[in-house]
Amino acid sequence: MQVKTTLKQWITQNQFVRNYKRMWPFVKPYWGRAVLGVLLTIPVGSLDAVIAMFLKPFMDNVMVEKQPRFSMAIPFLIVGFTVVQGVLNYASNYMNTWVGNKITIGIKRKLFDKLLTMDTSYFDKNSSGVIVFRYSNDAEQASNSLINNLKMFLSKVFSSISLVVVLFYNSWQLAFIAILVLGAAFFPLQLVRKKMKEIMEKTVVSGARIVTIYNETFAGNKTIHSFTLEDQQRQRFKDVTDWTFTLAMNMVKGTNWLSPVMHIIMSIGVALVIGFGSFLIVSGRITSGNFVAFIAALMMLYTPMKSVGNNFVQIQQSFLAIDRIFDILNLQPQIKQKPDAKELKEIKDGIRFEDVHFRYTKDKEVLKGINLEIKVGETVALVGNSGGGKTTISSLIPRLYDIQSGHIRIDGTDVRDLTLSSLRHNIAMVFQDNFLFAGTVRENVLLGNPSVTDEEIWQALKSACLDEFVRGLPKQLDTEIGERGILLSGGQKQRLAIARAFVKNAPVVILDEATSALDNKSEKVVQEAIDNLMKNRTVIVIAHRLSTVQNAHKIVVINDGQIAEMGTHEELLDKQGAYYTLYASQFKKKAS
Repeated sequence: MQVKTTLKQWITQNQFVRNYKRMWPFVKPYWGRAVLGVLLTIPVGSLDAVIAMFLKPFMDNVMVEKQPRFSMAIPFLIVGFTVVQGVLNYASNYMNTWVGNKITIGIKRKLFDKLLTMDTSYFDKNSSGVIVFRYSNDAEQASNSLINNLKMFLSKVFSSISLVVVLFYNSWQLAFIAILVLGAAFFPLQLVRKKMKEIMEKTVVSGARIVTIYNETFAGNKTIHSFTLEDQQRQRFKDVTDWTFTLAMNMVKGTNWLSPVMHIIMSIGVALVIGFGSFLIVSGRITSGNFVAFIAALMMLYTPMKSVGNNFVQIQQSFLAIDRIFDILNLQPQIKQKPDAKELKEIKDGIRFEDVHFRYTKDKEVLKGINLEIKVGETVALVGNSGGGKTTISSLIPRLYDIQSGHIRIDGTDVRDLTLSSLRHNIAMVFQDNFLFAGTVRENVLLGNPSVTDEEIWQALKSACLDEFVRGLPKQLDTEIGERGILLSGGQKQRLAIARAFVKNAPVVILDEATSALDNKSEKVVQEAIDNLMKNRTVIVIAHRLSTVQNAHKIVVINDGQIAEMGTHEELLDKQGAYYTLYASQFKKKAS
């Protein structure tokens, strides 16, 4: 019982065993080929001993006894075995590369699935560099290193076993010396393991920062040029790369002494074997053939150990990548769907906020007791000072974030009791900066509803005041718009996003500062498209320009996370309160 418990603890604590056990679900679909690739490493490693084994008869029969028949046969046999080993090595490399790439794809898909489940707050806290590095680079490093290290490990194990057999066959006395020296060589590895982990964790951070800078330079190239930020960006990149260089050199200082130490230890082993071997030859206990075969096997056994420092670094990098992968896979999104969640099929009455409190961080409350009713068919405008909580209110309805207390109900049902897909299916959102995907006009419109026909797409584009522009494009619906819609103007991007909302045909529409970034001419066209979208729908409008919301059924003034006042445009002007102040301020500026 004690032995069983000890074995279980060893398996749990052993880093090598634990990581391969965790990776098994990704290996399982390809286990047949994986096993074949592993089995091929057995003869590849074992055949190392054949050459050393043949040196004894060659030495004794050719070099000492001058027998000619051995002088021709043994070289051909050595070449033959080497050819066989080369063919098996090629087959093993091909099979292991195939399996390794399949595992990489499996891990990336699993990580991407996890990424899609993460809520908006997760992306608020992590940079694009961290996402790319941890969700892509780690998968490649983990799987490729996993296969390569397993192949190397098994090949060297079987090679070592066969070579040790050759050692004992030729001289058990010399074999004991060789094995003792080999065991001593593993001790230095434990000294660098902790230091390596610390440096590697910092290296991941530096690598992520480099990716972030690249992404920011790509996405913000206009800002960089217009504000002449080239020198600043260059300095940022220099600082990060200098840090990366320092970490790399720290890794070299912390680990590269392993190889020279291994060389010294191995040379001591060879020196002891040569010294004691000479005595054994002179005393007649072993032949010259025994000694030459022993030395050849010993060099084959010792040579890989000289570079073990580099291999050890690679193995640790792969193990740390596996740890990071499973840290991600074990993450739980903050926004979860209840097992018994209900489907939201239609909205009959409306949306109600009941004493809603919300904070992004623990130390600052953004919404403080919001009570608001939005009836079906109403247009409700949220206005107020920047940072007051308007966008936050709109983000809480589709559960991009979850509230800390209170309730948001649709037809009396808390949104947390609804399925996420049905809730979000009933809401279309048009933002100030709408994200367009690389691809065609058609593909971006179809994101709203993949099942619509071309006729319905053209109708959506017409309602969005974009059909004439698209008909004038070289390939019309199949025209590429570039990454993030870079080939379109600001107004065209907004209208394409509105067309996407049209084909979604959701009963609730949220417009978040949809025209604030446009010039007057573009704003007029986009506003016409928005007016078309708002017909016969429940609409929440977040607006800075009060001229666009004067006809709303209800205007809600949000200041510092609280509702300051509420009413129609005329009612709020009569009150001469917060809305009146905002209105007077804007139109005074306009008049001046």
